[in-house]
Amino acid sequence: MHQASAFTTVYTKIEQITKATCSLRAKNVMNEEMAIIDGRAAQVVKMQGDLVTLQIFSGTQGIATDVDVIFLGEPPTLKVGPDLCGRFFNAYSQPIDGGPELEGKKVPIGGPSVNPVRRQQPSELISTGIAGIDLNNTLVSGQKIPFFADPNEPFNQVMASVALRAGADRIILGGMGLSNDDYLYYRRTFEDAGVLEKITCFVNTNDDSPVERLLIPDMALTAAEYFAVEKKEDVLVLLTDMTLFCDALSIVSNRMDQIPSKDSMPGSLYSDLAKIYEKAVQFEKGSITIIAVTTLSGGDITHAIPDNTGYITEGQLFLRKDTDISKIIVDPFRSLSRLKQLVIGKRTREDHPQVMNAGVRLYADAAYAKTKQQNGFDLTDYDQRTLKFAFDYAQKLLAIDINIDIDLMLDTSWKLFAKYFSKDEIGIKKELMDKYWHKEDE
Repeated sequence: MHQASAFTTVYTKIEQITKATCSLRAKNVMNEEMAIIDGRAAQVVKMQGDLVTLQIFSGTQGIATDVDVIFLGEPPTLKVGPDLCGRFFNAYSQPIDGGPELEGKKVPIGGPSVNPVRRQQPSELISTGIAGIDLNNTLVSGQKIPFFADPNEPFNQVMASVALRAGADRIILGGMGLSNDDYLYYRRTFEDAGVLEKITCFVNTNDDSPVERLLIPDMALTAAEYFAVEKKEDVLVLLTDMTLFCDALSIVSNRMDQIPSKDSMPGSLYSDLAKIYEKAVQFEKGSITIIAVTTLSGGDITHAIPDNTGYITEGQLFLRKDTDISKIIVDPFRSLSRLKQLVIGKRTREDHPQVMNAGVRLYADAAYAKTKQQNGFDLTDYDQRTLKFAFDYAQKLLAIDINIDIDLMLDTSWKLFAKYFSKDEIGIKKELMDKYWHKEDE
């Protein structure tokens, strides 16, 4: 090794190289410290005495054992400030929108989650305009929740739609493994809607190195913490796709000869995901809410990624195609927001909880009727009416392309109840029936 300057030691002897990592002997190095290896960005991921292992974000192809390795003395950082507004960056926070370099206060990314003493009880509604969410699985500021979806479902379109409709001051998008078409779709959608100023995007496309995805969530959440803590804003963080993030974790851990856990995932998967999701928080003023897409392999909910995610998050939202209406819906049976009881009927209209329960119960009765029909059993008059109700309910409320406010969702539900059922079949309290069941509906 030799000295590059009075302050920087340059190492030139790499002992081991894999497809994603390299190892060398070095002193006075800290965990997660950034380095430059032959001009490529790298990060310390393991230390055993003076043997240091680094993940090289763009891969190790073409790297020799005698190249220059320069440790930068700090973990990955992000410059936070007003310059973040309305911008698109790569995993290193370099502009990809043709704009100027970031200026602002430099802060390390991936810091600890918020001290529980500073956390408030989540209590504010986050509206999305999507009835499958707002009506049946209402979101609360400071919540963390995933979208579970098959890879061929239009989850990026749903996320862009949520970004446009969400009742939040600031939207931070962390895109991992996006196709160029999806990246351009997000950008065009935000520009056309005239909302760029409230949006900040960190994007890794599928043309970029998979390992670079590991920086995206921390970049997005560091930006979110700036807006929530410094600016007292309600921030919605959208992360897509966390399955590709986990695949990148697996690439690095497997190259380090770590013994893989379930489904070839690293044993640290739970803590790696929790470190991200636990950044969701409600402050006295300001909040961070996280919605993240987790794509499923063949719909397998038992895979290590959705399985671990389910233990950390406060519910899940399932996308599926409804074959009756040929549209994607938010599945009312497999979706759950564990915090919705904090806002429904409190931040929303008094009839919300009972309308929600009645609608899902009648939809479940229709699913039972459909099973009877498929197995050749005769259907009752009630069965016939539930099937017609379910078609309208999916078409007018559950489909993800429906964009209405919560009061209209509730009014639409009441009209569907009155169209197909008697008051006795609905099972809602009499005082609410008297108030919301209009005579013209009968």
